[in-house]
Amino acid sequence: MTKVPRVLLVEDNDDDVELALHAFRSSRVTPEIIVVRDGEEALEYLWMTDRYAKREVRDLPSLVLLDLQLPGIGGLEVLRRLRERQETRRVPVVILTTSDDEADIIGGYDRGVNSYIRKPVGFASFSEMVRQLEHYWLVTNLAPPA
Repeated sequence: MTKVPRVLLVEDNDDDVELALHAFRSSRVTPEIIVVRDGEEALEYLWMTDRYAKREVRDLPSLVLLDLQLPGIGGLEVLRRLRERQETRRVPVVILTTSDDEADIIGGYDRGVNSYIRKPVGFASFSEMVRQLEHYWLVTNLAPPA
């Protein structure tokens, strides 16, 4: 039996969440999408603490799509903390944000992001970007061993 890939979407904007969910639903791979709304919740999910301490599924996501502008703990800090811990340091992370600020781009790569993508405007462009991300990260790319 083939394992269904899991994508952790860390996004606080409802419109962007709906766009991503719609785009993934219309894709060929149809991964399981877990949506968390801030950096603190993302870390709790990944490390199975606090509100996710009793979560039964222990598999890490195949991909984390991480916004930068999050309430509380920001995206760059989430990335830094992920890369510090042995159990999450190899999880593929793609920053998906509206920011094209050079400091954000450099900050992302300095903290070990696998890819930095500026969110496209419009549903067709956003859907195509999701399709390409899905194909590369969930089909073509060889993930690190668990």
